[in-house]
Amino acid sequence: MSSPPPDPLPPTTSTAPWPALVAIATLLLILATAFAWVGGWIGRDRLTAPRLVDAIEGGKPYPGFRRAHSKGVCVAGYFEPSAQAARLSRARVFHQPRTAVQGRLSIGGADPHALDAQARVRSLALLLKTDDGQEWRMAMNSFPFFAVATPAGFHAQLLASRPDPATGKPDPARMAAFLAEYPEAKRFQAWAKSAAWSSSWANTAYNGVNAFRFIDAAGRERFVRWSMQPQAPFERLGDAEREHADADYLHEDLQARLQQGPLRWNLVVTEAAAGDPVDDPSQAWPEDRPQHVAGVLVLERSQPQATGPCRDVNYDPTVVPEGIALSGDPILAARAAAYAVSFDRRERETARGDAGEAAR
Repeated sequence: MSSPPPDPLPPTTSTAPWPALVAIATLLLILATAFAWVGGWIGRDRLTAPRLVDAIEGGKPYPGFRRAHSKGVCVAGYFEPSAQAARLSRARVFHQPRTAVQGRLSIGGADPHALDAQARVRSLALLLKTDDGQEWRMAMNSFPFFAVATPAGFHAQLLASRPDPATGKPDPARMAAFLAEYPEAKRFQAWAKSAAWSSSWANTAYNGVNAFRFIDAAGRERFVRWSMQPQAPFERLGDAEREHADADYLHEDLQARLQQGPLRWNLVVTEAAAGDPVDDPSQAWPEDRPQHVAGVLVLERSQPQATGPCRDVNYDPTVVPEGIALSGDPILAARAAAYAVSFDRRERETARGDAGEAAR
């Protein structure tokens, strides 16, 4: 895939202290909410992180595995920033020549034994650790926007999508009621039905659908979203191939490609304009927003998740380095809280010896 041309950097926000104080207060509120939600200290009669993870499990947990995106493989490589990245953010990852990367490629769903080629959603999680010890964790998916705007909407979607024991399919009436209450989910359904399936993890684009704030050396801020755009050309996976592919099709394809050489993605950063929905991940931004190629991700090797370094990492997307900050998106706090609950459950299961041989 060709990279979008670098665009001149437009004027950004003021360096006045008041916006900075508001931003700090917003970040502290998000983190406090996440911790409170994890412990169930708030919302005891509403939605909490344990209840959300219970809904993801759907009454059938797989001990020792992640509760979502359970099936995956560890990957490792490095990230190299572009020249223009340093103008976007003062984060160390954009100023040192190369940063080691360890991550995970996975498929959507809670079943660690699912068929790779049947998974509609594919995911890429990364941990970048700079030479001064700062970390940047990302959790990206192949869909271009989130299905709903709020944690409550996601919980409702999980319940509505649960198969009816009598039919093995979601109850149409329950799904209709969900869509009536959360109509934004219809956009996601339309994407899932119409978008082409890629033939490989290597030629899939992975999107960070939540907004963040980049802070440059002068203290100016811009709201951004990012994506990893593959340099490998897109190839469509047809219906017949999905039907007859091996259970571990994506993993086998990844190994074959890595034997031929490293795999590369461009880190493409998209800037929001005034009025864009920075706190609603269910809404895409207009296609004419400025884009900047901030660097290249290079993956060189893979390992099974049962024995690889990604096994014990919580890819919490709210872990960001200095120079990158959170937005007020409520899904970010919910993701952090739910990831923590999932991590704690599988760690306790593993310590008790409940986990299977290929767990996590």
